[in-house]
Amino acid sequence: MVLLTTKTMQRTAVFVTFGGLVTSLITTFLPLWKTMNSDLNEVENWYSGLWHMCLYTEEVGVQCKAYDSLLGLPADLRISRVLMLVSICTGVLALLAAMRGLDGVRVSSDRCAKRRSFLILGGVLSWVAGVTTLAPVSIVAYTTVVEFWDGGFPDVMPRWEYGEAMFSGWFGGLALLAGGTLFFVAVCMADYELRTTNGPHGTHRTPQYRRTEVL
Repeated sequence: MVLLTTKTMQRTAVFVTFGGLVTSLITTFLPLWKTMNSDLNEVENWYSGLWHMCLYTEEVGVQCKAYDSLLGLPADLRISRVLMLVSICTGVLALLAAMRGLDGVRVSSDRCAKRRSFLILGGVLSWVAGVTTLAPVSIVAYTTVVEFWDGGFPDVMPRWEYGEAMFSGWFGGLALLAGGTLFFVAVCMADYELRTTNGPHGTHRTPQYRRTEVL
């Protein structure tokens, strides 16, 4: 296919990685990781995130309050904070590294080996960012399920359930993993094109012309 070129694959990988990074960044600060609605008071909705606890009422609207103490937080929220911040940092580094390896971007050294190394580094960092996004979301999801089905709580007590940020976090993590994979696909395509251009023995093919003389 004409459209499926190395440059197109590189741009697609950057676009997917950037989308995953933005989604993970939004997920980190959204107070919608968990939601709770009491059957006794249906006009109140509670929302819990990594940094804030929010209450929604029809009369007042949304009121958010930051957690008072870091040490007082559950272990899953403390771990999730650290992992999401690591994901954002590694995602930014992945984009910066990959940008230096893109075709058409001028760097200090225009060698193919150096561009290839930057793309591989960007792919690895994008994978790390994806894993560190999926891990905290999955941890919070697991603890939410365990607490929801805990028989030690009375049935009338409201339980935490999944919020919208959980699903956006899964989407962002998968997008980062897909972006890292596309970087490796772009590297493999560039290697294949290089071998095809240089021939099977690694020497550049030059056109051969037959000398003719006009008598």
